[in-house]
Amino acid sequence: MKKIFLTFFFINIFLSSVSLADDKQAIDIYKKIRCLVCQGQSLHDSNSDFAKDLKKIIKEKLDNKETDQQIYNYLTSRYGDWILLDTPVKQSTLLLWFIPIIVLIVGIIILFKRTVFEKSKLS
Repeated sequence: MKKIFLTFFFINIFLSSVSLADDKQAIDIYKKIRCLVCQGQSLHDSNSDFAKDLKKIIKEKLDNKETDQQIYNYLTSRYGDWILLDTPVKQSTLLLWFIPIIVLIVGIIILFKRTVFEKSKLS
């Protein structure tokens, strides 16, 4: 009887650890996907119906042993790059990535010219 109990006990521990690993992988994916209904929230943070449906789809894909990349590819093919919280750098998103840098450089140039102009005006 003791052996049967120990066997079931260790099987239960093994199955729960596998389940926890799957849940962690799902949560990692949820945190990287944007809820299209809740502006600026990840699926992990959202309670919208859209987020719940998308979580079910992701969970099914993980149960079917699809990789994270396959899931991201599926979601971006269906909803576009906007669904990813970290927008990838590619030709169509270059402007999005470089506008902040361009604005910073232009701001520094304006400040520099303004201070130089003010110094020459005082002299």
